[in-house]
Amino acid sequence: MLSTRDALVALRAEVGKAVVGNDAAVTGLIIALLCRGHVLVEGVPGVAKTLLVRALAAALDLETTRIQFTPDLMPGDVTGSLVYDSHSSEFSFREGPVFTNLLLADEINRTPPKTQSALLEAMEERQVSVDGRARALPDPFIVIATQNPVEYEGTYSLPEAQLDRFLLKLTVPVPSREDEIGILSRHANGFDPRDLTAAGVRPVANAAQLAEARAAVAGVTVSPEVLGYIVDLCRATRSLPSVRLGASPRGATALLAATRAWAWLAGRDYATPDDVKSLARPALRHRLELRPEAELEGVTTDGVLDRLLASVPVPR
Repeated sequence: MLSTRDALVALRAEVGKAVVGNDAAVTGLIIALLCRGHVLVEGVPGVAKTLLVRALAAALDLETTRIQFTPDLMPGDVTGSLVYDSHSSEFSFREGPVFTNLLLADEINRTPPKTQSALLEAMEERQVSVDGRARALPDPFIVIATQNPVEYEGTYSLPEAQLDRFLLKLTVPVPSREDEIGILSRHANGFDPRDLTAAGVRPVANAAQLAEARAAVAGVTVSPEVLGYIVDLCRATRSLPSVRLGASPRGATALLAATRAWAWLAGRDYATPDDVKSLARPALRHRLELRPEAELEGVTTDGVLDRLLASVPVPR
């Protein structure tokens, strides 16, 4: 049987049986699992965002549910609702698809803000309140949401409060020429993205191993110098002329959690400034709001973070 760390690392290979490339996105999803965090996965249509999450779910021995977000989806379709029982003449609660371990919120920006917000309490409090009663969600509970870039028609931008609930925002780029040839080769050889079992994807990690791994991540040591570096990076985002809204203290805690998970996956029980730099972009990019004039000039959040990482002094 694989050790706890080996089992989590083995997730990469299992996902790789279905998805070509995207190693950075796979690692980000594993880090989120270790941190009890939620993930927003963004990319243009057709770059295997949904397949990436489905492959991860297939490699985990956890209950998973997928919701296809559409313009007519209602909050009760996500959280559940009270249903009248004619036999008992009473209302009973019928659980929605949010009552699962791993929730795939597919194309979350295709549904209006009212339904998007139905996930807020679930993501933050890990519970759902219906008719004045709070109902706990299973443990573990993780939301992995996919979205297409907001400049495409027919989408609704996620509100800042909800964006801040995501631990990481991962971007899935268009594959390189070599990776695209690999994708076509798999399809030419009979690969069916709807049948991951036939592709050989098997569960390699379970809830008990995940809980053990989370406890180990919590024991990763972070020196005062590294803590100071995280704070300096986040504070620097708040004073830039091109940024209207910088990273909040929640962003700093997210970067800290992701840094510890990255260090643990690397086989260390301590974090380094390089770990922070590796996770700064996915942990902070969705927490920055640029000024309109900066966006018109072609400024991007990743570009802002790149400049910050080059200018903020790194502790030795």
